[in-house]
Amino acid sequence: MRRTLTATVLGLGLIMAPSLSVAGDSVVAPGAQVEKLAGDFQFTEGPTCDAEGNVFFTDQPNDRILKWSVKGGLSTFLQPAGRANGMYFDPKGNLIACADEKNALWSIAPDGTVTVILSEYEGKPLNGPNDVWVRPDGAIYFTDPFYQRSWWKHDTMPQDGQHVYFLSADRRQLVRVTDDLKQPNGIIGTPDGKTLYVADIGAGKTYRFDIAPDGRLTRRTLVAEQGSDGMTLDNVGNLYLTGKGVLVFDKAGRQIDEIKVPDEGWTANVSFCARDKRTLFITAGKGLYGVSMRVKGANAAK
Repeated sequence: MRRTLTATVLGLGLIMAPSLSVAGDSVVAPGAQVEKLAGDFQFTEGPTCDAEGNVFFTDQPNDRILKWSVKGGLSTFLQPAGRANGMYFDPKGNLIACADEKNALWSIAPDGTVTVILSEYEGKPLNGPNDVWVRPDGAIYFTDPFYQRSWWKHDTMPQDGQHVYFLSADRRQLVRVTDDLKQPNGIIGTPDGKTLYVADIGAGKTYRFDIAPDGRLTRRTLVAEQGSDGMTLDNVGNLYLTGKGVLVFDKAGRQIDEIKVPDEGWTANVSFCARDKRTLFITAGKGLYGVSMRVKGANAAK
C-alpha cells in the first residue's frame, strides 16, 4: 500500500473522501484519500508542476499565483498576476500563463519577471486566453473562450468566435487551429507532441486531434460526451476531466473512475506533481486538494 499524504506532513487540516472505481482497478493508490491541502481562496485554477515537483496555481479573483512546495509550504509566487487562469511550464522553466486581465498570454521567468507573449489575433484583442499546453519543443496551444470578467471594460467578444490557437516555438507564427467549437476550455497534449485533447465545455464534448508537422490539427475524434474546465493525462493514457469532481476516461473513451472532491461545487483543474509525479493536485472552488495515485503523470516537467 502506498503511503498517503498526511496531516502531519502537510501541516494543515484535511478533508477526506474516497475515490469510486467504476471499472477495474482504481487509478488512486490503494487506501489513498483526497485531502484538502489549503483553503480560504476565492477561486483556484491552473495547477501546473515545475521540474522539482512544486505546484503553482492561481487564485484568479485575488489576482495571485501561489506555490505549494514539495516540502508542504504555501507561498505567493506573484501578485498582481494579470488575473492568471490556466498555466503550464515551458521546457526552459518559464511559467506560461493565460493572463486574461488584458486578454494576454504571459511568460513568467523563475524570478517573477513577466514578458507579454501576445494579446491579439489579426489585429483584434483575444477573447481571454483560458487554458494552455506547451509542446515539448516549446510551441504553445491555448484556448480562447469568452467569459465576461468583472475587471474588463468591454462586454462584447472581440473575436468572431471562440477558438484554439497554435503559437510556434520561435513565437513568429500564430495560427487559429479550430473554428467550429462552441466554447473550448480545457486543453492538454501527449508527451510526444503528436496528440492534442480539447474540451468543448459549451457543447459538453471532449475531442482528440492529431497534430500535423506544421502545428495544425487533423483527424478530430470524439473522446467523451463530457466537457471539462481543465484536464490532464497519466502515463498509461487515461484522460482526467473536471467539473463535478474528476472523471477518468481510458484511451477508448470509457469512464473508468471518479474522484470525488468533498464540499466543493466545482472542480476547475488537475495536475500530477510532487517529486515522484504520483500525486494528483486538484484546484476546486476555494481549496487546493491532493490525492496519491497508482499511476504517474504523463506531462510532468523534467
